Amino acid sequence: MHNGTILLVDDEPEIIKLMQIYLENEGYRLLMARDGLEALEQVNREQIDVMVLDVMMPNMDGIEACMKIRETEHFPIIMLSAKGQDMDKITGLSVGADDYVTKPFSPLELVARIKSQLRRVRKYTHSSSVLEHEMVLDELSINTVTHEVTLAGESVKLTPREFAIVELLARHRGQVLSMEQIYEKVWKEQYLESNNTLMVHVRKIREKIETDPRKPKYLKTVWGIGYKMEKFD
Repeated sequence: MHNGTILLVDDEPEIIKLMQIYLENEGYRLLMARDGLEALEQVNREQIDVMVLDVMMPNMDGIEACMKIRETEHFPIIMLSAKGQDMDKITGLSVGADDYVTKPFSPLELVARIKSQLRRVRKYTHSSSVLEHEMVLDELSINTVTHEVTLAGESVKLTPREFAIVELLARHRGQVLSMEQIYEKVWKEQYLESNNTLMVHVRKIREKIETDPRKPKYLKTVWGIGYKMEKFD
Protein backbone atom coordinates (compact mmCIF):
# COMPACT_ATOMS: atom_id res chain seq x y z
CA MET A 1 0.00 0.00 0.00
CA HIS A 2 1.54 3.33 -1.10
CA ASN A 3 0.81 6.88 0.04
CA GLY A 4 -0.11 8.12 -3.43
CA THR A 5 1.02 8.12 -7.05
CA ILE A 6 3.32 10.94 -8.12
CA LEU A 7 4.04 11.64 -11.80
CA LEU A 8 7.40 13.39 -12.19
CA VAL A 9 7.88 14.97 -15.62
CA ASP A 10 11.40 16.24 -16.31
CA ASP A 11 14.02 15.74 -19.03
CA GLU A 12 16.94 15.85 -16.56
CA PRO A 13 17.86 12.28 -15.48
CA GLU A 14 19.69 13.58 -12.39
CA ILE A 15 16.51 15.18 -11.02
CA ILE A 16 14.49 12.04 -11.76
CA LYS A 17 17.00 9.81 -9.92
CA LEU A 18 17.30 12.19 -6.96
CA MET A 19 13.54 12.60 -6.47
CA GLN A 20 12.98 8.87 -6.96
CA ILE A 21 15.07 8.22 -3.84
CA TYR A 22 13.24 10.80 -1.73
CA LEU A 23 9.71 10.00 -2.92
CA GLU A 24 10.00 6.23 -2.72
CA ASN A 25 11.55 6.62 0.73
CA GLU A 26 8.36 8.49 1.74
CA GLY A 27 6.23 5.60 0.49
CA TYR A 28 5.01 7.14 -2.77
CA ARG A 29 4.60 5.29 -6.04
CA LEU A 30 6.60 7.19 -8.65
CA LEU A 31 5.85 7.40 -12.36
CA MET A 32 8.21 9.20 -14.74
CA ALA A 33 8.02 11.01 -18.06
CA ARG A 34 10.63 12.92 -20.05
CA ASP A 35 8.36 15.42 -21.79
CA GLY A 36 4.77 16.63 -22.06
CA LEU A 37 3.76 13.99 -24.59
CA GLU A 38 4.91 11.14 -22.35
CA ALA A 39 3.15 12.85 -19.45
CA LEU A 40 -0.15 12.86 -21.34
CA GLU A 41 0.26 9.14 -22.09
CA GLN A 42 0.81 8.41 -18.38
CA VAL A 43 -2.23 10.49 -17.40
CA ASN A 44 -4.39 8.50 -19.84
CA ARG A 45 -3.15 5.19 -18.40
CA GLU A 46 -2.75 5.85 -14.70
CA GLN A 47 -4.57 7.33 -11.70
CA ILE A 48 -2.39 10.30 -10.69
CA ASP A 49 -2.52 11.97 -7.27
CA VAL A 50 0.04 14.76 -7.86
CA MET A 51 2.06 15.77 -10.90
CA VAL A 52 5.42 17.54 -10.75
CA LEU A 53 5.85 19.15 -14.16
CA ASP A 54 8.96 20.87 -15.55
CA VAL A 55 8.34 23.89 -17.78
CA MET A 56 11.25 23.63 -20.21
CA MET A 57 11.16 20.27 -22.04
CA PRO A 58 11.47 18.99 -25.63
CA ASN A 59 8.52 17.89 -27.83
CA MET A 60 5.87 19.48 -25.57
CA ASP A 61 6.72 21.90 -22.79
CA GLY A 62 5.13 21.99 -19.34
CA ILE A 63 2.86 24.96 -20.04
CA GLU A 64 1.21 23.27 -23.04
CA ALA A 65 1.02 19.93 -21.22
CA CYS A 66 -0.61 21.60 -18.21
CA MET A 67 -3.22 23.28 -20.41
CA LYS A 68 -4.11 19.98 -22.10
CA ILE A 69 -4.27 18.06 -18.82
CA ARG A 70 -6.53 20.69 -17.26
CA GLU A 71 -9.11 20.06 -20.00
CA THR A 72 -10.02 16.79 -18.29
CA GLU A 73 -8.08 16.34 -15.03
CA HIS A 74 -8.14 18.15 -11.68
CA PHE A 75 -5.31 16.58 -9.66
CA PRO A 76 -2.70 19.00 -8.22
CA ILE A 77 0.12 20.10 -10.52
CA ILE A 78 3.40 21.56 -9.20
CA MET A 79 5.40 23.37 -11.88
CA LEU A 80 9.23 23.29 -11.95
CA SER A 81 11.32 25.88 -13.74
CA ALA A 82 14.89 27.15 -13.79
CA LYS A 83 13.45 30.61 -14.27
CA GLY A 84 12.58 32.52 -11.13
CA GLN A 85 10.93 35.52 -12.76
CA ASP A 86 7.44 36.49 -11.62
CA MET A 87 6.03 36.31 -15.16
CA ASP A 88 7.01 32.64 -15.51
CA LYS A 89 5.34 31.85 -12.20
CA ILE A 90 2.19 33.74 -13.20
CA THR A 91 2.07 31.89 -16.54
CA GLY A 92 2.35 28.53 -14.82
CA LEU A 93 -0.35 29.30 -12.28
CA SER A 94 -2.66 30.89 -14.85
CA VAL A 95 -2.78 27.75 -17.00
CA GLY A 96 -3.86 25.59 -14.07
CA ALA A 97 -0.83 24.79 -11.89
CA ASP A 98 -1.44 24.68 -8.13
CA ASP A 99 2.09 25.46 -6.99
CA TYR A 100 5.46 26.56 -8.39
CA VAL A 101 9.00 25.57 -7.41
CA THR A 102 12.11 27.23 -8.82
CA LYS A 103 15.23 25.24 -9.78
CA PRO A 104 17.58 24.54 -8.12
CA PHE A 105 15.36 23.30 -5.31
CA SER A 106 15.73 21.29 -2.14
CA PRO A 107 14.32 17.75 -2.55
CA LEU A 108 12.91 18.03 0.96
CA GLU A 109 11.07 21.21 0.00
CA LEU A 110 9.52 19.54 -3.05
CA VAL A 111 8.46 16.55 -0.96
CA ALA A 112 6.86 18.96 1.54
CA ARG A 113 5.00 20.74 -1.29
CA ILE A 114 3.73 17.39 -2.59
CA LYS A 115 2.52 16.40 0.87
CA SER A 116 0.76 19.75 1.24
CA GLN A 117 -1.09 19.31 -2.06
CA LEU A 118 -2.11 15.76 -1.13
CA ARG A 119 -3.46 16.91 2.25
CA ARG A 120 -5.44 19.70 0.62
CA VAL A 121 -7.04 17.55 -2.07
CA ARG A 122 -7.83 14.69 0.34
CA LYS A 123 -9.41 17.05 2.85
CA TYR A 124 -11.49 18.60 0.08
CA THR A 125 -12.49 15.20 -1.33
CA HIS A 126 -13.54 13.98 2.12
CA SER A 127 -15.53 17.16 2.79
CA SER A 128 -17.25 16.95 -0.58
CA SER A 129 -18.11 13.34 -0.03
CA VAL A 130 -19.65 14.13 3.38
CA LEU A 131 -21.58 17.07 1.94
CA GLU A 132 -23.02 14.88 -0.80
CA HIS A 133 -24.86 12.60 1.62
CA GLU A 134 -25.23 14.62 4.81
CA MET A 135 -27.23 17.81 5.13
CA VAL A 136 -27.13 19.86 8.31
CA LEU A 137 -29.80 22.48 9.02
CA ASP A 138 -28.95 24.03 12.36
CA GLU A 139 -29.60 21.16 14.83
CA LEU A 140 -31.28 18.93 12.25
CA SER A 141 -29.01 16.44 10.44
CA ILE A 142 -30.16 14.33 7.47
CA ASN A 143 -28.05 11.45 6.12
CA THR A 144 -29.26 10.41 2.67
CA VAL A 145 -27.18 7.20 2.63
CA THR A 146 -28.23 5.70 5.96
CA HIS A 147 -31.62 7.49 6.01
CA GLU A 148 -30.84 8.60 9.55
CA VAL A 149 -32.20 11.87 10.92
CA THR A 150 -31.04 13.41 14.17
CA LEU A 151 -32.23 16.49 16.03
CA ALA A 152 -29.76 17.99 18.50
CA GLY A 153 -27.95 14.65 18.46
CA GLU A 154 -31.09 12.61 19.20
CA SER A 155 -32.31 10.05 16.65
CA VAL A 156 -35.60 10.86 14.89
CA LYS A 157 -37.62 7.94 13.52
CA LEU A 158 -39.23 8.80 10.19
CA THR A 159 -41.17 6.51 7.89
CA PRO A 160 -39.70 6.08 4.37
CA ARG A 161 -42.31 8.48 2.96
CA GLU A 162 -41.67 11.06 5.67
CA PHE A 163 -37.95 10.80 5.05
CA ALA A 164 -38.46 11.28 1.31
CA ILE A 165 -40.37 14.52 1.97
CA VAL A 166 -37.72 15.80 4.37
CA GLU A 167 -34.88 14.88 2.00
CA LEU A 168 -36.57 16.56 -0.98
CA LEU A 169 -37.22 19.80 0.92
CA ALA A 170 -33.73 19.76 2.48
CA ARG A 171 -32.08 19.40 -0.93
CA HIS A 172 -33.99 22.51 -2.00
CA ARG A 173 -33.75 24.32 1.32
CA GLY A 174 -34.69 27.94 1.14
CA GLN A 175 -36.86 27.26 -1.93
CA VAL A 176 -40.63 26.94 -1.95
CA LEU A 177 -41.92 23.70 -3.51
CA SER A 178 -45.58 23.45 -4.41
CA MET A 179 -47.72 20.70 -2.95
CA GLU A 180 -48.05 19.29 -6.45
CA GLN A 181 -44.26 19.16 -6.92
CA ILE A 182 -43.69 17.45 -3.58
CA TYR A 183 -46.49 14.93 -3.98
CA GLU A 184 -45.56 13.90 -7.51
CA LYS A 185 -41.85 13.58 -6.62
CA VAL A 186 -42.49 11.48 -3.50
CA TRP A 187 -45.59 9.47 -4.44
CA LYS A 188 -44.78 9.22 -8.16
CA GLU A 189 -48.39 9.84 -9.15
CA GLN A 190 -50.58 12.76 -10.17
CA TYR A 191 -51.56 15.21 -7.45
CA LEU A 192 -55.24 16.03 -6.86
CA GLU A 193 -56.13 19.19 -4.95
CA SER A 194 -58.65 17.30 -2.82
CA ASN A 195 -55.90 14.99 -1.63
CA ASN A 196 -54.77 15.93 1.90
CA THR A 197 -52.24 13.06 2.22
CA LEU A 198 -49.26 15.41 2.02
CA MET A 199 -50.67 17.70 4.71
CA VAL A 200 -51.10 14.73 7.05
CA HIS A 201 -47.50 13.63 6.47
CA VAL A 202 -46.18 17.16 7.04
CA ARG A 203 -48.06 17.34 10.34
CA LYS A 204 -46.53 14.04 11.47
CA ILE A 205 -43.04 15.16 10.42
CA ARG A 206 -43.40 18.37 12.42
CA GLU A 207 -44.41 16.40 15.48
CA LYS A 208 -41.08 14.60 15.22
CA ILE A 209 -38.61 17.33 14.19
CA GLU A 210 -40.09 20.52 15.64
CA THR A 211 -39.88 21.63 19.26
CA ASP A 212 -43.22 23.39 18.77
CA PRO A 213 -45.09 21.96 15.73
CA ARG A 214 -47.46 24.96 15.80
CA LYS A 215 -44.50 27.29 15.31
CA PRO A 216 -42.20 25.30 13.04
CA LYS A 217 -38.53 26.20 12.83
CA TYR A 218 -37.55 23.89 9.98
CA LEU A 219 -40.52 22.86 7.83
CA LYS A 220 -42.43 26.02 6.94
CA THR A 221 -45.79 26.43 5.20
CA VAL A 222 -45.98 28.98 2.42
CA TRP A 223 -49.72 29.62 2.27
CA GLY A 224 -51.35 29.12 -1.11
CA ILE A 225 -48.23 27.49 -2.58
CA GLY A 226 -46.66 24.67 -0.59
CA TYR A 227 -43.75 24.09 1.78
CA LYS A 228 -40.10 24.90 2.22
CA MET A 229 -37.29 23.77 4.48
CA GLU A 230 -35.71 26.76 6.19
CA LYS A 231 -32.15 27.58 5.16
CA PHE A 232 -29.63 28.17 7.94
CA ASP A 233 -26.31 29.94 7.23
